[in-house]
Amino acid sequence: MFPSSFPSIRRTAAGVVLAALLPGVAPAETPADSADSGDRDILVVAQRQGESIDNAPATRATVTAETIAETINAVTVEDTIKYLPSLLVRKRNIGDQQAPLATRTSGLGSSARSLIYADGALLSTLIGNNNGTASPRWSLVSPEEIARIDILYGPFSAAYAGNSIGAVVNITTRLPDKLEGTLTALANVQTFDQYNDRRILPAYQLAGTLGDRFGPLALFASVTHTQSDAQPISYVTALVPAAGSAAGAPTTGGNADLNRSGLPIRVLGASGIPSQLQDIFKLKAALDVSPQVRLTYVGGLFRNATDATAQTYLTGTASGLPVYSGSLNIDGKAYNVAAGAFSNGVYRYDQQHWSHALSATGNGDRLDWQIIGTLFDYARDEQRTPSVALPAGFAGGAGTITRLDGTGWATADAKLAWRADAAGRHVLSGGGHWDRYTLDSNRYATTDWRTGATGALNLVSRGKTQTIALWAQDAWTIAPPLTLTIGGRYEWWRAYDGVNFALAPALSVVQPGRRASGFSPKASLAYTPAPGWTARLSFGRALRFPTVGELYQAVTTGTVFTVPNPDLRPEVALSEELAIERRTAKGSVRVSLFNESIEDALISQSAPLLPGSATLYTYVQNVDRTRARGIEMALEQRDFLVRRIDLSASVTYTDATTRQDTAFPAAVGKLLPSVPRWKVTAVATWRPDDAASLTAAVRYASRNYGTLDNSDSVGNTYQGFDRYVLVDLRAAFKLTDHYQFALGIDNVNDDHYFLFHPFPQRSFTASLTYRL
Repeated sequence: MFPSSFPSIRRTAAGVVLAALLPGVAPAETPADSADSGDRDILVVAQRQGESIDNAPATRATVTAETIAETINAVTVEDTIKYLPSLLVRKRNIGDQQAPLATRTSGLGSSARSLIYADGALLSTLIGNNNGTASPRWSLVSPEEIARIDILYGPFSAAYAGNSIGAVVNITTRLPDKLEGTLTALANVQTFDQYNDRRILPAYQLAGTLGDRFGPLALFASVTHTQSDAQPISYVTALVPAAGSAAGAPTTGGNADLNRSGLPIRVLGASGIPSQLQDIFKLKAALDVSPQVRLTYVGGLFRNATDATAQTYLTGTASGLPVYSGSLNIDGKAYNVAAGAFSNGVYRYDQQHWSHALSATGNGDRLDWQIIGTLFDYARDEQRTPSVALPAGFAGGAGTITRLDGTGWATADAKLAWRADAAGRHVLSGGGHWDRYTLDSNRYATTDWRTGATGALNLVSRGKTQTIALWAQDAWTIAPPLTLTIGGRYEWWRAYDGVNFALAPALSVVQPGRRASGFSPKASLAYTPAPGWTARLSFGRALRFPTVGELYQAVTTGTVFTVPNPDLRPEVALSEELAIERRTAKGSVRVSLFNESIEDALISQSAPLLPGSATLYTYVQNVDRTRARGIEMALEQRDFLVRRIDLSASVTYTDATTRQDTAFPAAVGKLLPSVPRWKVTAVATWRPDDAASLTAAVRYASRNYGTLDNSDSVGNTYQGFDRYVLVDLRAAFKLTDHYQFALGIDNVNDDHYFLFHPFPQRSFTASLTYRL
């Protein structure tokens, strides 16, 4: 039963001291100009300028290209941050286009509570806030390009919008100072076994980079081609009838299980089983106009072709043929399997997305500045799905075509930082921001879902949002041990041109425009009582305005229907953090206490479209008040206990609950969706010599839930949210100055777990890299 506040939705859609105990530990972030920073040919001048302007007074975690190459089985860019404190990327398979980022305090359905950038270009898909079509466009970056990734925790910098409630991810790609190039061949094999469905799932990748400097001009290009097969994303299930019956055609097969509510179900088969071909083309050009001024262009093209199929576990007793639908009798129980039960999980994707970023940066003795404009364009985005029953639907027939062509976003920022004195004890920074997000979603009927032309238009979701912001920040070293940073951001937001149309049931609505504005103050006080010690107390208010998709988009993704709500209000977050950190020449240890309270929290969740249905209805609602508080401990140390062994580890405890929900009182006191109480990571690397590294890593997350009232009592089932323990291994060898070979195993212990979807089981990776 849905809470009573959903009529508009239906209308629109139908005292810490750990630091003292570890005095011999290393910085979590190696400075960019450190001798240990890895790729010494990489120029990071522009990155330093950006950091000095943003001057973010926030807890930071960093991973470098060197760390990625040695310790992480990184097939795609999402893999590179999987061991960082409190972070979880829901990567279901290689090439997954629905991989949202979860942070300390926000779950997998809150994709709009983080900001992800690559060289200043926004990868966060802020046209929505969900774990489907609004997931970040990670695929515009490949691991081969990365110089470093910096994570900022919390909304404590005025330079970033309210979407920074959870975290800001800044990816910096390489820019060479001399001729360089790489060629990498990679193979991955997953062994998958679920419901007696055993599969060997291969993936292959070929990636190359080439860069050089020609006087003031530096160029860097990369190409990545990936081909992959993956495990089922969805299962077709049916509730087991309470009473026996002789009705229906005799059928065998299927598997007995429980659904996430604890009710007995029959698993009839698998759907959404993807095979993918993906290509990434990138170009980065930087021109040093003068020693102080640089112009930079970064362009990217992503192409994706996905074919997803379905497999039934049912066989007709009389015919001996696979059965996908109809009135069936299984073990003396009558089932009515709809024609679309399997065909909804069969589809073809054809995507071509462009990303562009053009910037000018300058630095001087006292003044740094940057102007940057970015554009992300869904040049082609088409999904084709059959509407006829299988197996006939495999060959063609009637269906639908959904196009998002023309969807995308544009952003512009101008910012500067002025040092009032040569020592940099007083730094004033500020800037302006503009963005526009456009949604253009159209679904058509077609007589042949595989190759047919578009027919009648039967579903339309369109709209735009725009934000203009001004911000300022002042970092002032009051005395050598004390630095005070205060700032604020004022934002003007509007939503407009909203349209919803449906052919059946008949609906044609021009949505009213929306406007909102507000001020977000920030403050941080850092105290350095002695060299290597820092204590920082931070406060930040953040406004997260509804996305255009939350307001206007009705979309179908496989067996999930997403429904908009044009009446949503902005969510308002108040965040605090106390971080105590100890750094030495070989490492660091940090303890952070954090608290976050959100009013009118925008939370995405799902429920069965009809009682007992495996087809889900996802929606967003304003929850009166939520609170997330906890503790995060992070450790990094080189030469841990003995020489040549490095260790990094983190433990996060979060108590994230609904504090008030007048529309749905049953949610009060319950855990927020997909925010586990515990997250743990640990990575140990042994370097027997300078040419080899052996790494073992573990990731753990405790049981969590998919519903506000935590009524999904079973986690280890399709659509459940289970706890998991994953052990990974990697061995990397520098064979010569030009060749590097690596072997890895992810999920060595073969943990079978669900985070709504079934996740990858044990997989093996091998790669060979050649460097010029």
